Amino acid sequence: MSVGERPHADEEMTRVLKTAPLRMASDPSNGVITFWRHDPLHDIVKPMVDHVIMAFPAEPVRFERRDGKTFANGMTRPGTLTIIPAGSSSRWDIYHPLSVLQLYLPQATLDRVAREAGAGDPTDLVERTAHPDPVTARLLLSAADALEGSEALDTLFRHQLTDLLATRLLAAHAGAPVTFRPIMGGLSPKVLARAIERLHSDSDADVSLAALASDAGLSRFHFCRAFRESTGLSPHAWLRQHRLEQAMNMLRDTDVSVVSVAAALGYSSQSAFAAAFRKLTGETPSEWRKHMR
Repeated sequence: MSVGERPHADEEMTRVLKTAPLRMASDPSNGVITFWRHDPLHDIVKPMVDHVIMAFPAEPVRFERRDGKTFANGMTRPGTLTIIPAGSSSRWDIYHPLSVLQLYLPQATLDRVAREAGAGDPTDLVERTAHPDPVTARLLLSAADALEGSEALDTLFRHQLTDLLATRLLAAHAGAPVTFRPIMGGLSPKVLARAIERLHSDSDADVSLAALASDAGLSRFHFCRAFRESTGLSPHAWLRQHRLEQAMNMLRDTDVSVVSVAAALGYSSQSAFAAAFRKLTGETPSEWRKHMR
């Protein structure tokens, strides 16, 4: 199958799994993250345009994978990673229902991250089947409960996560592993102040990772590392903390409703805001307001 005839991973996985993902965060130019719960399957996965990286959040499930040259069987387990490199094809037999997080990563994203890090041209990813890698698996699984219902926060998190996963894959799962040089020093005070001013903005476009990095005159890769060096937090963590402080001020100092606070901070619903607030504080917004007054 020529490159031009290959399906994208979301299309091929929908065909093979015969269902739709329970959750999906799509940014085709950067990477797509999906969460599936699917039935047993016995099918051939065709060559795809994208690399597919899988992590497993729950129960071990028996599987077999054949590609004409190799045969693998075993159990999917938390802390393991499965990689289907772009262009590869294999037969899969999975014998029980399975929960799985999948990242569909364009080669262009790997190329960009390697270029921004000064690592040269990356080689192809290596095929992996239930390969032990708890660090990368944990990173991918974090996407399952990090979509908070706030477009700015969610997009910023996905972009950071995809770039970080690409960095991990290049370092640990490429044919010729890439070595990334440590970043020395943070942002200058002027550049940091401008970045924080952007993060204070109410416009989702202003707080995108691309906009923040471009305004700083840096690549996304170097901006994230320098911002963390300067503040101790990633851009996403900084913005989440800022939004939490805004929420606390509004809940403590005004009588506006919780639903109005959620809307003012860009959350899609009161329930999404309450879930995000409780994750960080251990209390719902209403409980926190009651305790603070």
